[in-house]
Amino acid sequence: MTVILMSDAKLEPGLYIVATPIGNLSDLSPRAASVLVAADVIAVEDTRVTARLLQHVGSSRQMTPYHDHNAERVRPGLIARMAHEAVALVSDAGTPLISDPGYKLVRDARAAGVNVTTIPGPSAAIAALTLAGLPTDRFAFYGFLPAKAAARAAAIAEAGAFRGTLVFYESGPRLGATLAALAEGLGSRDAAVAREISKKFEETVTGPLDALAARYAELEPKGEIVVVVGPPGEPPPAADEDVEAALHEALTRLPLGQAAGEVAKRFGADRKALYARALQLKDQA
Repeated sequence: MTVILMSDAKLEPGLYIVATPIGNLSDLSPRAASVLVAADVIAVEDTRVTARLLQHVGSSRQMTPYHDHNAERVRPGLIARMAHEAVALVSDAGTPLISDPGYKLVRDARAAGVNVTTIPGPSAAIAALTLAGLPTDRFAFYGFLPAKAAARAAAIAEAGAFRGTLVFYESGPRLGATLAALAEGLGSRDAAVAREISKKFEETVTGPLDALAARYAELEPKGEIVVVVGPPGEPPPAADEDVEAALHEALTRLPLGQAAGEVAKRFGADRKALYARALQLKDQA
């Protein structure tokens, strides 16, 4: 079905960041559709992909490619046009600037005094978080992990230090290796693999990372994929002898209260109990 929107309203000059569907074309908001109909030019990743969307809303607006390979060359011209034209920015799917070069266009537009407006909408990372059934109070998006094993392991180690839920993008051919690397680097955390979000064959598979790695070891699922990894569990309590040794060391350079506070913060121990122990150690000295 083609949706045709007639708009007599002239858009003010500036940059319009337009989120587009990640699958189901019906997810395009009426406001986003109106901007795509009324914009003077639309900056796109792939004209073939966006052409289908423009056909859906009945837009015949001019498209200009804007992607990793031409961004440096094309950006100045787009900024210049924004002074007197409405320029819409879209990605192939989802919200622009998430895993694409759009942030530099926004940065330079603001530096040039251009009005910047966002038309919010679908995002695969956020959609996958809602499907995973994992904590969402703190999360971090890491995009695509490096392809080479050593660089990927280093990136996973860095991500693993974040005490919240992790979100990654991935492709079918790389999924098995990525899940195996995540399981090795992060342990058996709870995780989810979401693919084809909002499309006919949408699927979300949940389980421990090692089980998901085994499931996808020889399987290359089709479609766009998001991997969501839950936060680590609470670290085991520190051994009493380690806390005692740290308190002894802290007392050699800090007053009682500061020493107790430092060690309490480091080990998650009770500050009052540590202060009482510090008093005992001082009396014994």
